[in-house]
Amino acid sequence: MKQPTLRPQDVVVLLKLIACKGQRPSITRLAADLSLSPSEVHGALKRLVLSRLVSTNIPRDRPLVPAVEEFLVHAVKYAFPAQRGEATRGVPTSSAAPPLVGHLVPGSDPPPVWPHPEGNTRGNAFAPLYPKVPLAASRDSTLYELLALVDALREGRARERHLAEQALTSLIRALLHG
Repeated sequence: MKQPTLRPQDVVVLLKLIACKGQRPSITRLAADLSLSPSEVHGALKRLVLSRLVSTNIPRDRPLVPAVEEFLVHAVKYAFPAQRGEATRGVPTSSAAPPLVGHLVPGSDPPPVWPHPEGNTRGNAFAPLYPKVPLAASRDSTLYELLALVDALREGRARERHLAEQALTSLIRALLHG
């Protein structure tokens, strides 16, 4: 028997479920919103259920807040470590994106960006969890904030991680309990 493991796109699907306030749209809608295939979304949902991050009860496929918070705050940085690259044009992420932008004094380093030809910011490349993340984030501002906060947790310094943890848990609770 093969051990199922989470994939980076599973985290993106999980964050989209949170952005949808726990009301899962159809698999076809999720796939279109995230630029994934329906089979990729279906597989992600199955792995999220097996990982006990998403409920199998009614309402089905609802994120389980305590498990999701624990996973995103403490485990995602180890399972999907940040990878930085060369200077490029792209979409700001981590501390350079909402909701953290403006809450930290910018350093002398260029901001982290997801490489994207239509990006409006020059910075250091930051590999997104999934190649289509910049496109998916451009379609949903709440998803963009969640992804940027997860990136801050994946690579940030202690202060960035602390602020990201507070902002992420507050946002998750507001979206799923609000």
